[in-house]
Amino acid sequence: MRFLVYDRLLGFGDDYWIEDDRGNKVFLVDGKAMRLRDTWELKDARGQVLIDIHQKMFALRDTMVIERAGEPLATLRRKRLSLLRDHYRVTLADGTGLDISGRVLDREFAIEYDGELLAVVSRRWLTVRDTYGLDVVRDDADPALLIALTVCVIHLAEKERERERETGKGDG
Repeated sequence: MRFLVYDRLLGFGDDYWIEDDRGNKVFLVDGKAMRLRDTWELKDARGQVLIDIHQKMFALRDTMVIERAGEPLATLRRKRLSLLRDHYRVTLADGTGLDISGRVLDREFAIEYDGELLAVVSRRWLTVRDTYGLDVVRDDADPALLIALTVCVIHLAEKERERERETGKGDG
């Protein structure tokens, strides 16, 4: 199952549709402006909220929290620093862990469970500029959760890059 995301910086109040590989609008990422923390809702095509995404307020490291129907579903945080790859750790509500690694700012990364590939995010498959694909590899994977995780890691990577620019660390 492949989803297409028209890439743009995620900011407060940003809304955008995610389409399936046939061009049907499947999910809406609804950015919530005027909140104290970065917040989004992932909605289906009918407008039903499937997942809430928000930044954890008082965490030592940037942490994103994903909830379904008001219940915690997953927590995501940066795992370790690397010059070549970004690494994030996802802890699901049941204690299960997922790993996300790759070049997030380039939109080239993978989501894995226990070494098994769940989804791949890539621009390589697409010819449309400023678009990336989310290819869900396993049929039993939760596409809404994988899209929410993708929103989170891109947001955290963009925030990190912005901090580096502000402090002058990103001026190679």
